[in-house]
Amino acid sequence: MGREVARRLGWAFLDADDFHSPEAVRKMASGTPLDDADRAPWLARLHEEIAARVARGERAVLACSALKARYRDVLAGELGAAVLFVFLDVGKEELERRLRERRGHFFAPALLASQLETLEPPVDSVVVAGGGPVDAVARAVVAAAVAGHGET
Repeated sequence: MGREVARRLGWAFLDADDFHSPEAVRKMASGTPLDDADRAPWLARLHEEIAARVARGERAVLACSALKARYRDVLAGELGAAVLFVFLDVGKEELERRLRERRGHFFAPALLASQLETLEPPVDSVVVAGGGPVDAVARAVVAAAVAGHGET
């Protein structure tokens, strides 16, 4: 979904999974959930990437779980309105289906339960129903991005 939204906006696409340390990837691949200490350096790397892009006047779509409010606070940091969070609201059954169909990814599907337990649904973001067809969801996210950040 993130890649499609980025394509439609003509923005760069970043996958937060690419910023995990090898140790964190191994931990998740083994079915062990990450804790806040594991996530702290990852969130810091993501914030640095976001801040650098904002400083250069670049726009990007970052696909990231950002499960807790304090994680989102770290990601946005001092950047404030330059960062727009869009929460794709997807039911557990659909998430399970997507994980079963995912190929070549380190995330162990058994970790979904721990992520859903950790999730603090955002109150300060745009919420888009994310369980529908890619075209409809991408259209809604693009509309939110344009509304939140002006013309592309």
